[in-house]
Order: sequence, then structure tokens, then C-alpha cells
Amino acid sequence: MNNKFQRRREDFTCRVCGRTVIGDGYTNHCPDCLWSKHVDVNPGDREESCGGMMEPIAVEVKGDDYLLIHRCTQCGAIRRNTTSAGDDFERILEIVSHNN
Repeated sequence: MNNKFQRRREDFTCRVCGRTVIGDGYTNHCPDCLWSKHVDVNPGDREESCGGMMEPIAVEVKGDDYLLIHRCTQCGAIRRNTTSAGDDFERILEIVSHNN
């Protein structure tokens, strides 16, 4: 198992909202609905066999960065993922307001 980040440029179709997402090597969630898929043990390694959907359940603010907190709907694993400029900021704010 490699514990270093592995950049992978992969396009995918979101299994929640159906959007076609063009990956940039750092993309790990849908920029529209913010859901992800549980495929990595360590970022980019694709070694996780679970394959469950990762629900965005919370947002943490670290300095100027917003981190999405995802929980796997299949195994319950929790992961933190940095948001990107293309993410739906209104959805991010909905998650923040839902948890306050």
C-alpha cells in the first residue's frame, strides 16, 4: 500500500446527480451535488474495495479553505476533501447551515 498522493486524471459520471465530470487529477467529488465514491485507501490509489457512495455531511473551514466531510453510506468511513473553485458554493453553504 502506497500512502502518498497519486494524481489520476479520470473523468466520471456522478452516480447521484448524473453529471459528467471532467477530472483534473485532483477531482474526487462531483462539483454539483458534492457526492463522492469510496475508491481510495490513500488519495488516488484506487485500492479501496468498498465502492460505496460518500455523502457530503459537513464542512470544515481551515483558514481560507473549505473541507468537505464525506461519510460512506456503505461502510461508514469518514474522509475530508478539499473543495475546488468549480464546486457549487451554494450547496457548500447548504451543508454548513444544515449542521449549525
